[in-house]
This record gives sequence, C-alpha cells and structure tokens, in this order.
Amino acid sequence: MGRLIVVSNRVAKPTETKGSAGGLAVAIFGALKDTGGVWFGWSGEVVSEAVAHAGPTLVEEGTVTFATVGLVRRDYDQYYRGFSNATLWPVFHYRNDLAAYERDDYAGYRRVNAWLAHKLVKLLAPDDIIWVHDYHLIPFADALRREGIGNRIGFFLHTPFPAPQVLLNVPPHEELIKSLCCYDVVGFQTDTDRGAFHDYLVRHAHGTVSEQGEIEAFGRRLRTDVYRIGVFPDEIAREAERNESRQHVLELKQSLEGRELVMSVDRLDYSKGLVERFKAFERLLENAPQWRGNVTLVQIAPPTRADVESYQEIRHNLEYEAGRINGRFSGLDYTPIRYLNQRYARSQLMSLFRESQVGFVTPLRDGMNLVAKEYVAAQNPEDPGVLVLSEFAGAAAELCAAVLVNPHDIAGMAEALERALAMPLAERRQRHEVNMAALRKNDLGTWRDRFLADLRGEPYG
Repeated sequence: MGRLIVVSNRVAKPTETKGSAGGLAVAIFGALKDTGGVWFGWSGEVVSEAVAHAGPTLVEEGTVTFATVGLVRRDYDQYYRGFSNATLWPVFHYRNDLAAYERDDYAGYRRVNAWLAHKLVKLLAPDDIIWVHDYHLIPFADALRREGIGNRIGFFLHTPFPAPQVLLNVPPHEELIKSLCCYDVVGFQTDTDRGAFHDYLVRHAHGTVSEQGEIEAFGRRLRTDVYRIGVFPDEIAREAERNESRQHVLELKQSLEGRELVMSVDRLDYSKGLVERFKAFERLLENAPQWRGNVTLVQIAPPTRADVESYQEIRHNLEYEAGRINGRFSGLDYTPIRYLNQRYARSQLMSLFRESQVGFVTPLRDGMNLVAKEYVAAQNPEDPGVLVLSEFAGAAAELCAAVLVNPHDIAGMAEALERALAMPLAERRQRHEVNMAALRKNDLGTWRDRFLADLRGEPYG
C-alpha cells in the first residue's frame, strides 16, 4: 500500500496533531501515521522570493513528513486574499454581493496551484495516493496531471458548493469545474452540495451523472459522494467533563450569578450570521421581559482575514450592535451580551459549552459547522443544554433533534431561544441522546476512512 499524501492550504504544525480531544488535524495525522505519508502545503508565512523558491521545509514526526512552503507577497495577495477569499469564499457561501473578481487574481490562483503542484511532484512515489482539501486548491489535480502524475487523487470540499446560477457569477466557472473533473473522487458535505455540482455538469458541461455518482465530463471519469465530516464525540465529552472545574469555568459561573448562559463561538465571518444572531437575542429580551437580567449571551468571535475589507466591516457592525443592545438592556449588575473578539483554547471552549444552557449556532450558510457538533458532544448527558441550529448549516441534516431555525427570521430565532431556555429536562435529554447517536454513527474517523477507502477503490468497513 502506498503512502497517503495530504495537501491543504495550511499545514498543521506537528504540535497541533497531538491534542487529546480530536479535531481535523488529529484525524488526518492518524491516517498519515497508518501508512506513512506527507502533509504538504503553505506554512502560513509570507516570505522572500529566495526563501519561497528554496524548496519545501521538511519536518519528520515518526512516519509522517510535514512539508511546507512560504508564499511571496504577490502570491499571497492574488491566490489567498484575492481569488480564494475575495471571490470563491463569498460565492460558495451565496454572497455574490460581496464577491470581487480580478483576472490577475485568478491568474495568480492558477499560477500558485501549478507552482505548489510542481513542488510536490519531487516528493511523490508512483503508488502514493493524494488527498487534496478545499476551495483554495481546486486546480491542484489539473496541475499535477499536466506534470504527468497519474496517481489517484481525491478532493474534499469543506465549504458549501453553490447552485449553478450562483456559480455562474464567477467568470472562469467552466475552467474551475473542468479542473474538479481531474480528480478521481470529489467529496461534499451534503447531498445538496453534491446535487449542485451534478446539476452544473448536466446543464452546463454536457456531462452525464449516474445514480451512483459516477460522472463523465470533459473527457474524464470520476465519482462523487457525500462524506459528512464529524468529531470524536466521546473524546470531547471526556475533555469537557475533565475541565469543568478549571478556573476559567468557575470564574464564568461566578460572574453569571445564576443567570442562564447562551454560548456562541464562530470565526469573525459574514457567513456566520452574527449580526442577525445579536438582533434575535435583542428580540428575545424585547418580547420576553422575564428574561431581562436572567440570561446572558457570550459570543466568542476571534478575528480572521483582518486584511480583507469585508471582514473589517463585519467586525465594526458587530461591535456596534453589541454596544447598542447592551445600552438598551444593561443594568448596574447586568450586561446581556459579552462579545469577546479573541481566541480561546479548544479545551476551554468545550468546558464552556458544557456550562451553557443553549448553544446558538446560526450561520447564514455553512458547509458543516463543527461547533454545532462539538456543542452537543460537550454536554452533560444528565442535564444537557439545547442546540439552536441554522437549517442552512450542513450539520442540520444529521442533528435532527436540534431546534432548527431560519437565520433570516429574527422573530423565529427569538422564539427558538425562548423555547430552548424553557425546555423541560426530559425533552432536553431525549434530544441530546438522538443527536449523540448521530455523532457516534458518523464520527471524524468514519469520514476519513470512508473517503480514503473510496479513493483507494477498496470496500469500506
């Protein structure tokens, strides 16, 4: 059996693969350890031309090689800030109004993918299989094929895949889909995402799609499937319980003074529906005065892509809304919204989830949303909190016992919060059991192993 070669935009540091609570880095590292392999991609650093072209930096960790390269400023601006995050990210999240397209950025996106592929070629053996991750690297297999690589190559999209009429707003949409067809297996988070890809191929590429997901298009044959990324729920539960007596948890409980806690954790991103969430919490306090002074929303939203203008705007809007709402409802001893624009360790977050009565996860659009799954896994099964979840998160297809909401319906979200806060213990336990069963059935290991079995052409299980 050949090695596994994982390719992602950013490569986890070796120290980030040793957490006890699971996570994507742990799952990928576990797969790499099984057969030996390479994790290849960008180091996250902007470097000089000389450093970038010197070749990958190699770090050995047992049977796994971490191979990273830096990007020069022009490549970072065009490939990462430009086409990846100013064009593809908003369009894939159905925000064409925020998308910007520049031909030079797209040229840089293709150029960097080709350059990265050329760097990887020197590390490949003929029987290696290659697993490429996410929208930054759609043309990666195309670039490898042009280098003469015939290895099996799979691609997994962590974001949503947009409906054809949305994708058509990206001028080089046909080139992107043609590049996706250079993979042998293409995986999606949900049936909706997979269906959108199939719809494009049939309607706009004259392709054919079988009921089993076998595709013929652009002179290539490939297969698609749905692989729902998960978590390791029992490990999260143990970690949350282990940390529930830590100082940060005790300080939070003391500061709440017996109030109910609604927890939200997101990257600071316009796809997460943060402003709508704040307005829904405001509507709860308006419509249900009995909760004024008796419930607190803690929103943790660490900054991301701070050098992209649209992200600066969402931070400004969120700070304004938090200040406005707190100005309306605060008292000398009460602040309804605690907005924290900083990072917390994963172990801290899991224990905070366990202490909360409601998990409020309401993205406008999300590929999966692992925060929703982590929230469920972290709960005390004897006294679990309630997950209020957007129907537009991929996780909604599995977590059917969550209280599902439309994040554009402010009044509906406020009603869902009130229902969750007042939910009887027996119902909360029943919902938690159903959701935990779903998490255990499709955990992170299942996601990984199913995809790799299909990529290798082996039966799963």
